[in-house]
Amino acid sequence: MAKDKIVFRCQECGYESINWMGKCPDCGKWNTLVEEKIAAPAKHKSRLEQNLSTPVRLAEIKSIEADRITTGIGEFDRIVGGGVVPGSIVLIGGAPGIGKSTLLLQVAQTLSAKGAMLYISGEESAQQIKLRALRLGVNSDKLYLVSETNIQNVKEYINKLEPRFLVIDSIQTLYEPDLPSAPGSVGQVRECTLQMMNLAKSRNIATFICGHVTKVGEIAGPRVLEHMVDTVLYFEGDTQHNYRILRAVKNRFGSTNEIGIFSMQEKGLTEVLNPSQVLLSERVSGASGNVVIVSIEGTRPLLVELQSLVSSTYMPVARRQVQGMDYNRVQLLLAVMEKRLGLQLGSQDVFINVAGGLEIDEPASDLGLVCAVASAFRNVPLDQLAVVMGEVGLSGEVRAVNFIKERVQEAAKLGFKKALIPFGNLKEVGSLNGKIEIVAVKTAKEAVDHILKK
Repeated sequence: MAKDKIVFRCQECGYESINWMGKCPDCGKWNTLVEEKIAAPAKHKSRLEQNLSTPVRLAEIKSIEADRITTGIGEFDRIVGGGVVPGSIVLIGGAPGIGKSTLLLQVAQTLSAKGAMLYISGEESAQQIKLRALRLGVNSDKLYLVSETNIQNVKEYINKLEPRFLVIDSIQTLYEPDLPSAPGSVGQVRECTLQMMNLAKSRNIATFICGHVTKVGEIAGPRVLEHMVDTVLYFEGDTQHNYRILRAVKNRFGSTNEIGIFSMQEKGLTEVLNPSQVLLSERVSGASGNVVIVSIEGTRPLLVELQSLVSSTYMPVARRQVQGMDYNRVQLLLAVMEKRLGLQLGSQDVFINVAGGLEIDEPASDLGLVCAVASAFRNVPLDQLAVVMGEVGLSGEVRAVNFIKERVQEAAKLGFKKALIPFGNLKEVGSLNGKIEIVAVKTAKEAVDHILKK
């Protein structure tokens, strides 16, 4: 008879060791290895043998596109690929108080109109959920609530109710009694997710799982968890802003890097149907250092205000503070500006901010950053009706970017009159010349000279 064994597992990355170590050799985190007892594999083997399936020809497999179930929340449906797929598992992560449970309760309300919905909460009592439901206006007759943390009891509820939809809030609170490790540990999270996954796939239950995040913004216990589920959605933003961004970082049934923008109101999360207009609604006219760029988030063009402030430093080393962009990329572009444009920024403090709390990480924002910093350095306001897009190379050249036509069309739709684009993209936007003035540039210096001239 096989014996249980003791291992030490990293609670950040899942690394396993037979001895305790202060620092995890895989992820480099300190004091994250926790003792866990691993049960003999015979039990797991018998369970897997019961779930064997039969190979089927590819031509005989039915497409899932026709089976998608819409939630009625347009932003959420678009993020998951057009609707929820029966039998899929969607993981939603985010900081405490960001709106995970609120969104799940709103989704539960709309989906329960199409079948029984079981809401499992391991953190709150049914009475607490009822209070939130009253505030959000959730009152469906097919929405069932239960406060439970034992995975075996959860399976009994599912067997008895036979729901079409399932919500687990949160996966870190569930535990398998046969495992001696504490709830929330890597072993418990992996085992509970595996059992939920087998149940969802075998019974075609669309499942939504809420996950806590660590200090660095990653789902607790998880790289293992993220690989097991079908879709991973992250909430971005903070509790100090009304706007919440829900980003898809993995989706087996749709495109990745899609985003949905919501506004947190008294009645819950509401969709922001025209995010570009909302994000630009508080622009200040006549201020130097502000420029509008067009970012592509998944398949959606998004107009964003990029702000820069440049001032003389009183410190031995000039400060560089960046919010919403990659710090190293900003440092590289500042070096290009000093070398290729002749702007002496070494003695200047430079502050960069993306308005609205967004995170921009695509190269097409390079030229906008260069123009914003140049505007702030020379204290010359930019044209309020101009948008800028393009990647900047180390030689100061402006390189072509993708989705250029969609970017320019979005700018024209919102009333912008001029678009600075890379020369390499000029042929792609030739048909838009009547709607918006197109200025094609080959170098960052040419772009700065054009947009700053009076």
